[in-house]
Amino acid sequence: MNLDQLLDLVIDRNASDLHLVVGYPPTIRINGELIPVTGLTASNNNELLGIIENLLTPIQKSQFTSTFELDFGFTHQKRARFRANIYKQQGGLSLAFRMIPLKIPLLDKLGLPPAALKLGEIRQGLVLVVGPTGHGKSTTLAAFINQINNTKQSHIITIEDPIEYIYPLGRAVVSQREMFVDTKSWSAALKSALREDPDVVLVGEMRDLETIATTITIAETGHLVFATLHTNSAAQSIDRIIDVFPQTQQGQVRLQLGGVLEAIISQRLVPTISPGRVMAAELLLKTPALAELIRSAKTHLIDNLIQTSGELGMVTLESSLAQLIQQGKISYESARDYSFRPDLLAKLIGR
Repeated sequence: MNLDQLLDLVIDRNASDLHLVVGYPPTIRINGELIPVTGLTASNNNELLGIIENLLTPIQKSQFTSTFELDFGFTHQKRARFRANIYKQQGGLSLAFRMIPLKIPLLDKLGLPPAALKLGEIRQGLVLVVGPTGHGKSTTLAAFINQINNTKQSHIITIEDPIEYIYPLGRAVVSQREMFVDTKSWSAALKSALREDPDVVLVGEMRDLETIATTITIAETGHLVFATLHTNSAAQSIDRIIDVFPQTQQGQVRLQLGGVLEAIISQRLVPTISPGRVMAAELLLKTPALAELIRSAKTHLIDNLIQTSGELGMVTLESSLAQLIQQGKISYESARDYSFRPDLLAKLIGR
């Protein structure tokens, strides 16, 4: 088994992921589907141990030895970057690689709702990009950051685990900080960010109470903050943030979040009729009505707010899916599988 050849295969076939698991042949993911690499036998522990020995630094080896899991990133032969995770299962080694193209896509080429394209122009507040793993959140965030990098004289700080896209020289100064390489904790990095004169902060993931609280504080103090959550919808994202806090603090958090939240993009990559995937996205934008729903704990009405605020640029996931059906890009069956409200989708396309 040659890792370089496998990574080349991922790039050449435009796969998103490579899996190496003891007892299974190397497997790649193309357009969301897992496909075993033909002609290769099942991986064994010694082979994967050899790969790890060549990939990791001494510090990373020590981390993996103590924790049994490790995230890291690397560039492969100037062709692409990869985000990697090493873990154990049933006592054996396993590796998962996610391909990250060297070239950051333009924001207007991703398929986002038109109103979302202006979010990089705001001066302060919190913008969340949410959705399941593997549905393009990192790419969307990178496109926003690179747009700012190319158009504004600003200081951008990213806090990532690990660093994924590498930003080219532009008009901005970009400081990319990797967890356990450039900083020892999310909380320390976020608190330090306030003393590093940032204009824009990218938080790779809001993982816990302290990270979420500090992220909101950074947005409150006049900075533009981009962050991710592994949630399914805009309303669920707001509930997740608030529910992290103790009951006695939730009222204050609702006030803070209602004041700083600028937008939530909830996105999916949906299989197309021809081989490939295309983005469908729900978009929630800041309005006085949204702030009031958050403050008054009526997040169950946010879906209705999105549905009735199309003239403001808000978009439901169902309307995004319906448009892709009408454009002939995806099938009704695929859209239904990804829809939050299949009955609304059927109504939008006249079924």
